[in-house]
Amino acid sequence: MGKSRRTGKREAGSLGRMAAIVNRESNWKVDGRRAAPLCWLFPPRCLVCGDPGLPGRDLCAACHAELPRQRHACLRCALPLPQPGECGACLQQPPPLDAAYAAFHYAFPLDRLLPRLKFHRDFAAGRVLAQCMADHFSTLPRPDLLLPVPLHRARLQQRGYDQALELARPLANALVLPLRTDLLQRRKVTDAQSRLDAAARQRNLRGAFHVHPAAALPAHVVLVDDVMTTGATLFAAAAALRKAGAVRVDAWVCARVA
Repeated sequence: MGKSRRTGKREAGSLGRMAAIVNRESNWKVDGRRAAPLCWLFPPRCLVCGDPGLPGRDLCAACHAELPRQRHACLRCALPLPQPGECGACLQQPPPLDAAYAAFHYAFPLDRLLPRLKFHRDFAAGRVLAQCMADHFSTLPRPDLLLPVPLHRARLQQRGYDQALELARPLANALVLPLRTDLLQRRKVTDAQSRLDAAARQRNLRGAFHVHPAAALPAHVVLVDDVMTTGATLFAAAAALRKAGAVRVDAWVCARVA
């Protein structure tokens, strides 16, 4: 009962403070070097509650321990399950992904931090989320290549950055894995997936991704994205990669919506 009150207090008090403590400067990318020389001047602060952070991380020990880590999930689409295995939908119609892994459930504070990265240039949130993803994925089978799910060039020009790349680049550096941003392209402007139901999401993404015909894909590639909802985006990207010759395609995402 005491723990329950403590969690509620932390959540209620943290939301008002997050806007004041996050870094929204567009030039400070997730793994940019400009911030590094200042670490000794400004010790990390927790992006959730504002307390002093762990060494080299913008999360305090308490908030880090309370992150909604995913334990058991469908091996093919990362949908939370009572125990490891495959969900009914994937058993009935296997997706083009060989495996999908999510570091967290899309719950507090992920449902605050990820939108701040995606829509508000909060690269400090991206940095700490990428660090947590590296912790979670370090024991998985090592792929030959990481591929961030790309934005269409029109959306990229409008936003100014690709949130999937902002997670994938420091993740690749931490796990010492090659990263490519030129192989998988998004050639179709699609409607916002958040406004569509599952069937409409699939229609919306039909033919959206393309792999250059001259691209030489390695056998095992991993798609990196911020949030997985129905899986339609990742499935469409994986289908394009398989058509281009990839033997195994996995997905690593920061959070999975139940």
